[in-house]
Amino acid sequence: MEWIQTFSGRKFFPLNPRATDLDIEDIAHALALNCRFNGHCRVFYSVAEHSVRVSRACAPADALWGLLHDAGEAYLTDLPRPVKEQLGAFGELEDRLLKVIMGHFGLGWPMPESVRVADDVLLMTEARDLMAKAPEAWSIRAEPLGGRIEAMTAGEAEQAYLARFAELAGRGKA
Repeated sequence: MEWIQTFSGRKFFPLNPRATDLDIEDIAHALALNCRFNGHCRVFYSVAEHSVRVSRACAPADALWGLLHDAGEAYLTDLPRPVKEQLGAFGELEDRLLKVIMGHFGLGWPMPESVRVADDVLLMTEARDLMAKAPEAWSIRAEPLGGRIEAMTAGEAEQAYLARFAELAGRGKA
């Protein structure tokens, strides 16, 4: 079998992605049910909520890129950074899928620097607020945001993701 079935019932070919098979509601739903940190946080915290927060933390011109930066995880799942860095083929598949996603939504390649920085800032904020105390300092050099994260439910995160998408892109591009 070369395809997966999405939330909306579509066939999606993760190893041969086509823009015509993308659906923002599939992306939002899947990311809302995917837990960050491979589930190793104190409470459920979704990739969808993380993406909404990244979209608000990066440069306003890059906000849609920030929202969609992990959209490939809706179809390929997520791997922790240390694992992903060791699996070059996975990174290539993820990049190929992200290029299709970004092109579909009218965005360029590669990831803007402000999104990469915001992703690291959120990573450190999430680690501080949602995980156990680290056994040693992480090698990420970013300062966490002020304020504390109170995690949304999966349903709330899905709705927040769709609302942010509508705010940034309008419903016509889905």
